[in-house]
Amino acid sequence: MESGLSFSAADLAQTRFAVSPMWEVVTSFRLLREATDPPLHRSWAAQVRPRLSGAGLDNGWLAALIPGHGFLADFLNPTPTTPFPTLASELAAIRATPPEQVLQDIGILTRKEPAGGDHISPSTSAGRARLRLLREAPEVALEKVTDEIETYWEIALAPYWARIRRLLEADVFHRARQVAEHGSARVLGELHETVRWDDGTLHLVRRHCALTREEAGSGLLLVPSAFAWPRVLTRSVAPDPPQLAYPARGIGSLWEPRTSSATEAVAAVIGRSRTLLLAELDTPTSTTQLAAHCGLSAAGVSQHLTALRNAGLVTAHRAGRSVLYARTSVADALLTPSGETV
Repeated sequence: MESGLSFSAADLAQTRFAVSPMWEVVTSFRLLREATDPPLHRSWAAQVRPRLSGAGLDNGWLAALIPGHGFLADFLNPTPTTPFPTLASELAAIRATPPEQVLQDIGILTRKEPAGGDHISPSTSAGRARLRLLREAPEVALEKVTDEIETYWEIALAPYWARIRRLLEADVFHRARQVAEHGSARVLGELHETVRWDDGTLHLVRRHCALTREEAGSGLLLVPSAFAWPRVLTRSVAPDPPQLAYPARGIGSLWEPRTSSATEAVAAVIGRSRTLLLAELDTPTSTTQLAAHCGLSAAGVSQHLTALRNAGLVTAHRAGRSVLYARTSVADALLTPSGETV
């Protein structure tokens, strides 16, 4: 199936980019529901899946709203009002979803389809009960949904967000430069193999859900995603502009180690132990694991991490009973040799 999104001069003028935390929530959660390990995110999934199961999120609100394939609840992806919205602002928009939008989305999610259809009903009684509460008491249910999203964020994305956001921002800046140099038409035609630009229309091929101008507002919101690969995802809710989430450039290198020979120069400034801890934090790690890996006492690791956190070089994120520490983009830059990009 192919759909076409027509563009006027005004639509092109209103086309913009945004980095959306909620699109990363939705696409990453769907990826974790797949039976096989995602090839581009295998190391991330191996770390996150046990935390997800331990917190009971593999059968919670998100599981009811994000099936393994087909339709996604549109209210989970409100239109960003800025290029770089915070998770808090997007959660506030979700809580303010009009009841009629919630009812429409739940109606699609619970619709019975023939075998091979696009939409699937939740397979558990708990999932069906959650959708029923969303239908009957949306304000109450949306509070529960956003609470769970915050938990999922701390477990699955917050420890990695500096790295993910850097990838997404780099994609936006690259494509903005391409727009300036070559125009919007060229950029729209290079987003994905299933997206092509032809004579004022953006064509999306091999899609079950159509995206047309009649079903959406003016303009277009382009959202790079670290977890959407290998597909593009769309949202079409009038009067909002249509959204198109596409795989960001450079996903294949997202989880590659960032450490290098620059660690020696950093060690001369902040000390060898703290530099060693920063190097170990290429993936989010607990104090106990750091102590075991680095041969330091737990108390010593805690003291160093406090100093590094105060300096803006690490962040702390609660995952169940553990606290995971992760490097910030500032620390990544320190550990990158001069002249290299990350």
